[in-house]
Amino acid sequence: MEAVRGRQGMFRRALGGGLLTAGAYGASQVLRLGSNLVLTRLLFPEAFGIMALVTVILVGLQMFSDTGIGPAISRSPRGDEPDFLDTAYTVNVVRGLFLCALAATLAWPAARFYGVPDLLTLVPAAGLTLAVGGFNPTRIDTANRHLILWRVTLIDLGAQAAGIASMIVLAYATGSIWALVLGAILGAGAKLVFARLWLPGRTNRFRWEPGAARELIHFGKWIFLSTACGFLLAQGDKAILGAYLGMADLGIYNIGWFLASFPVLMAGSVVGRVMIPLYRDHPPAASAENRARLRRLKLLLSAAVLLMLTAVALLGVPLVRVMYDARYLSAGVIVTAVALAQMPAVAGMGYDQAALAAGDGRGFFLLLAARAVLQTGAFLAGAHFWGLGGALAGQGVALALSHPMIALLAARHRAWDALHDLLAMGLALVLMAVVAMPNLDALQALMR
Repeated sequence: MEAVRGRQGMFRRALGGGLLTAGAYGASQVLRLGSNLVLTRLLFPEAFGIMALVTVILVGLQMFSDTGIGPAISRSPRGDEPDFLDTAYTVNVVRGLFLCALAATLAWPAARFYGVPDLLTLVPAAGLTLAVGGFNPTRIDTANRHLILWRVTLIDLGAQAAGIASMIVLAYATGSIWALVLGAILGAGAKLVFARLWLPGRTNRFRWEPGAARELIHFGKWIFLSTACGFLLAQGDKAILGAYLGMADLGIYNIGWFLASFPVLMAGSVVGRVMIPLYRDHPPAASAENRARLRRLKLLLSAAVLLMLTAVALLGVPLVRVMYDARYLSAGVIVTAVALAQMPAVAGMGYDQAALAAGDGRGFFLLLAARAVLQTGAFLAGAHFWGLGGALAGQGVALALSHPMIALLAARHRAWDALHDLLAMGLALVLMAVVAMPNLDALQALMR
């Protein structure tokens, strides 16, 4: 009876944590949208294109050096031990300082490659966010490990609000792109202060415990390789389009991508926080009850994301027309195209977390590597031959073709649910047709 109550309690916490994460992500996107509407009126379109490249560089540095500290703390039996946590903290601090220095080193070649001289000063300054973030306490990861998410959520939202407020004030005062960079630094500092003041737990110390270090390195080596591939999946579009589009057009694309990606990014946030604990403590292969509960959870998530993507795609053009001035109207059809391209990926969301919960970093890496090669190649080929529309169509095709690889990894860990995938894929195809038919002319216009 206690075991049953424990399973039910875990799933209730997971559902509650998922709803909290989704709500918080929604609130976060509302803040971002509000700031975006204000900032597009205070700054020029090129500023958002340049800042997109700054973000690509910083995210690339983070992902190409990710040691998987968060997932390691979530899954490790030692995840609550002080020595383990202090060693993880030490790794994060050193990594953050190293990345800050590396950002300064990469600024000149990035400025030359993209032909944007402003990157020479903006990238090193923005790199300070990486150094500040390295000092975040492991209490954040401990809260995620135990699905105690409300304080972490409030801290994230508070830090984001502080950063956005800073950006708006500075943009109003200066009209300069530096408002975006300085606001990001202040937001990172706010998160560090809030986490240290408001999260319970002991204060981290610098420590290097060999056993903890070995475990972190063994698990982290695959996460390191995986997130390097994850960079191509998450930021490869902007890195590629930066070489094909002017900064104003890239800024408009980034706005369209931001509006269209809300459902998938929100779902990814939920999956990243709740699925590892569920797969770790209640694997679907252990009982029919676990499998049924996970199926209901995944079906709810998939249906919600697909319906949101459909709404975003259908409303993209009128929303942009209402919310933005004439300089940004072409972002409307980009919203529709990006939402369509993302629909084939929904059915496979969350399966990769089963591999991480089982400690299969190698399988996780191989999946991401295959997806990165397929998606980047398709996006690059589409951009080269058919422009932006071809790039997004190639991305959608690549996402559909990668699903069998995702299912194979899930099956290896006895987490694959064929019925869920059949229902989710069927719904995705129907909704893609609903979106595409009335928008064919506008979508074709993206092809060159």
